[in-house]
Formats: sequence, C-alpha cells, structure tokens
Amino acid sequence: MTSFAATGKRRFPGLSPRAYEHPADRAALQALRAVPGFDQLLRKVFRSAGDHALRLAFLASSVRVGPRQLPHVYERHVEACAVLDISPLPELFVAQTPFVKAGAVGVDKPFVVLDAGAVGLLAADELTFVLAHELGHVLSGHALYKTMLQLLLRAAWPAAAFPLSGAALLGVTGALLEWDRCSELSGDRAALLVVESPDVAERVILKLAGGHGPFDVEEVARQAQEYDASGAVADSVLRLLRVMGQAPPFPVLRLAELRRWTGSLAHRELLEGRYPTREEQPARSSDDVRAASRAYRGLVATPGLLMNAARGVGARAQALSRSVLKALRPAGPTKGSRRTPPRRRRVKRAR
Repeated sequence: MTSFAATGKRRFPGLSPRAYEHPADRAALQALRAVPGFDQLLRKVFRSAGDHALRLAFLASSVRVGPRQLPHVYERHVEACAVLDISPLPELFVAQTPFVKAGAVGVDKPFVVLDAGAVGLLAADELTFVLAHELGHVLSGHALYKTMLQLLLRAAWPAAAFPLSGAALLGVTGALLEWDRCSELSGDRAALLVVESPDVAERVILKLAGGHGPFDVEEVARQAQEYDASGAVADSVLRLLRVMGQAPPFPVLRLAELRRWTGSLAHRELLEGRYPTREEQPARSSDDVRAASRAYRGLVATPGLLMNAARGVGARAQALSRSVLKALRPAGPTKGSRRTPPRRRRVKRAR
C-alpha cells in the first residue's frame, strides 16, 4: 500500500466545512435549521431505528472496506480523510443497493456507503473524488438530512413514526429535496480539495452522468450554457422533477458551478492555508443568507436557479414551523375539550 506521505498531497488541518460549502447550500440548510425544533424532530424520529440499526443492516448486506478487504479502496478513503482532517475514520461499506449510489449515512456516527458499480467504473483518482465528496457531507453534518430524505423518498419510514400530518410531511420532503441539490455543490468542492485536479473532478461528474465516455468537456460546457439560456423554462423543469419525487443531481450544472469556483479568490485563499477552522465561532444564519446573496449578485441562469432553490427552502421552512412545534409539544387535552375536575376528598367531621 502506498503511504499517504508519498503522495505529497496538501492537508487542511482543522478545516471548517464553512471553507468549502457553497453559499446556496449554507443558506438553504440554515433556513431548515432555523425552524424551531426541526433538528430535534428529525433526531427524535430517527432514534426509533438509529445509527446502530442502520449499521447492522449494512454489516449484514454489504462488504466493509479495510486494510485487508478491498485495500486499494481503503487507501483512497484514508487519504481523503487525512486531507480533510477527519478523525476518527468513518466506516466504509461497498454495497449493491438501491439506497444510494454513494452516500453519507447516519446521525451521530455517520459512515460512507459506496455502490459496487462505482468501484468497477472509476479509476483510482476518480474513486478518491467520490469518497472525498461523501466525506465532505460527513464533515458538513449533512448525513442526518440525507439519510432522512432517502428514507422518505423510498417510503421506507412508517408514517406513524413521523409525528406530522401528510401535508407537513410533504413539506419536509420538498424542503430536503431543494436543499439536497444545493448540498451536492459543497461535496464537489470538498472532493476537489482532495484530488487537486479539476480534470479528475469533471471526468467523474460526467462518468456518473453518462457512463464510460470518453467525453468532450468543452462540449458539455456549451450544453450547460444552453440549459442556462432557457431561464424560466429550466426552473419549471426543476419543479416538475420535484413533483415526480426526484432529487436530480444535474451533473452539467454541477460541472459549471465547480468551474466557477476553481481559481476563485476563495479557492486560492483556501489552498494558501487561509481558511476558517472548526475552533472558530460559526457565523450567524443571517450572515449565510447575505453571503449567498453577495455570491450571486449580478449573476443569472444557473446561480439564479440555485438561489431559487435556497429561497424555496426558506419559504417551506416558514410554513413548517407551526407543524414541527406542534409535533414536539407533549400530548395534552385538545383545544375546547373539558378537563375533568379533580375529585374532592371527603373529610370526616369529628362528632
């Protein structure tokens, strides 16, 4: 096995996810987290199964990667964790499952699941990109939301376990779908920090979209421009796919966004070691929204669509607030119901 030191890759000690997260991702997730009790509700529901049950499910149905099991995959996993300064090492499973193509799963102790098809399809550096993408989600704390979204989309969660009405449940799913699309841009940025090659990143995104290739990246860039030019029509496509219950990764748009970030001032500063660390005080939610607005001021097309997604999460989050608070409220007498007065104890009078 090649030692990590021999690769000469740059490390990012104490890297805060804020250093690479896409503004639309941060703004959308902050809108959800701002719903009073939203995180508490998801964790409350998830505890009926929990990390342990999910881990056991994959332990029984997939292959756990380690130094002696698929060591070439394990080496790439260790490398990506070292670059992003993730410790302890999240468990890694390779599975043939419709649950995820590759994903971060869990709540308190998330692990990474990689589809067996990706292992055969991707070259070594491309596999590193996919693993680093999911580890970026782990570092950003996305695993809880992504796991819940997958369960909701596949109707794998008993309705009785989720203490919300049907309309509110659709609202939760819709808001998570909106955010999920934005979160993929953050995962791509984290992966680029690890592979240090825009060409590898572009190759992976295109392979996952269209198979083996070979692909002409410049032609795909023109394809993205054509999609951008459709404006409001493209936005209606997004709405249609959401109604169909899909969370489209839109690889062509991911490619365009990653190109936009590569070589930007924020990217250069990060590579020079000037980045926020986990010990620093996180910014307030309002700062995230303002940062997202600044990032896209004066830009149109793809950024506009992404910011519409972030705003959509905010609108849904406001509508969810009342339902979530109601779900967390302890059960008690309903409004208008009469309370039974306490019985009076009879006191015997002394004769």
